[in-house]
Amino acid sequence: MSEVIPAGWQTAHFDDVFTQISTVGKKVKTSDTRSEGKYPVVDQGRSFISGYLDDEHLAVSDEQPLIIFGDHTREVKWIDFPFIPGADGVKILKPQPELIGRILYFFLCNLQIESKGYARHFKVVKDATYWIPPLAEQTRITQKLDELLTQVDTLRTRIDAIPTLLKRFRQSVLAAAVSGRLTEEWRGSNEVLAESAEDYLERIVNARRENPIVKFKEPVAPDLEKREIVVPDGWVIASVSSFAECLDSMRVPVKKELRSSDEGLYPYFGANGEVDRVDEYIFDDDLILVTEDETFYGREKPIAYKYSGKCWVNNHVHALRAHDLVGRDYLCYSLMYYNVFPWLTGTTGRAKLTQGALLSLPIQIPPPAEQIEIVRRVEQLFAFSYELEAKVTSAKSRIDHLTQSVLAKAFRGELVPQDPSDEPASVLLERIRAVRAAAPKVKRSGKSA
Repeated sequence: MSEVIPAGWQTAHFDDVFTQISTVGKKVKTSDTRSEGKYPVVDQGRSFISGYLDDEHLAVSDEQPLIIFGDHTREVKWIDFPFIPGADGVKILKPQPELIGRILYFFLCNLQIESKGYARHFKVVKDATYWIPPLAEQTRITQKLDELLTQVDTLRTRIDAIPTLLKRFRQSVLAAAVSGRLTEEWRGSNEVLAESAEDYLERIVNARRENPIVKFKEPVAPDLEKREIVVPDGWVIASVSSFAECLDSMRVPVKKELRSSDEGLYPYFGANGEVDRVDEYIFDDDLILVTEDETFYGREKPIAYKYSGKCWVNNHVHALRAHDLVGRDYLCYSLMYYNVFPWLTGTTGRAKLTQGALLSLPIQIPPPAEQIEIVRRVEQLFAFSYELEAKVTSAKSRIDHLTQSVLAKAFRGELVPQDPSDEPASVLLERIRAVRAAAPKVKRSGKSA
């Protein structure tokens, strides 16, 4: 904030602008709340409202809106409805009735308390020097801030929705790729291919039979009882074991205390992707890694991902090797969002995709020339989506900075025009102090329910 206070403004202390502060001592357990009710339960968590209750004896309300502050989360909230404080450490701040409370809320937001490295962050609120504009200017500032910040919030909401849309876009691209829809037009103009899908599968299985990395096992038939698949003309349905070699026998789990590493040269892969770094490796290849544990399905990460080079893999992720890089990429795209739940075995929460189930998964296999075209198109569309995602991340950063820029401008006196005829803030504060001095002394309680 600028060191030069705008004309007509006045500095003030905490007791000049707030009439009371209370710390709520009774904690409402989240398990005791309901999804609906008369009074929202406000806590210090990021959710702000953790549930609802109908107990009016616990409810806090006032004729004017209040400001609440959580010393642990360091967040300032504006609240203009009856509520039930739901956790220790929630401070309720009541602005002086002669002031526009929302100007104090915006002032506290501008302090950026959450970024300050204090052990007890409410000390920042208590010790702050408050910049108070004339009353008429308070009205103009709050109206303008509400207008601008509403627009910023609307923009932020729209921006925040884009990553989910991009994830759906990538899933749609992959679904179109492995079903043949992505290259339907391409097939129409490339009817004569050098090698059919059947010949291609026979060739790569023979090559693996003659020169296996691990002991060769004949491919199993695709399990078509759990999933019905239709493929375009020229494609075939085959199992994962027909398309790739399983290297699970080469995996070695290493306990966390034994993975201590001075340099961390190579990634250590587990059920949730790269989980550590180690100084030795057991693989130096182009791999497709497939998550084994059900507990990691449905999260942000896909269940299959590819890696090239030196690494270590533990027994919570399956390791597959295709015949070449195009095959690796195509298989990875086929498995990234594969619905494997019908093939899982074990109890809910501990179910696993066994090696046998993985190798029997049915996948659609196009001729090798079409595989090349599919991989090219997927990578092109993915590159577009990742570029857009990077721009979204940059835009979110600028939007967050925009909020603080608008607040900072407001408290430099630059957001709205100033009117020399406004009653100075010094007169307003003197009036507040006189009223407070004439009021009966009431013993302030540190805690209230």
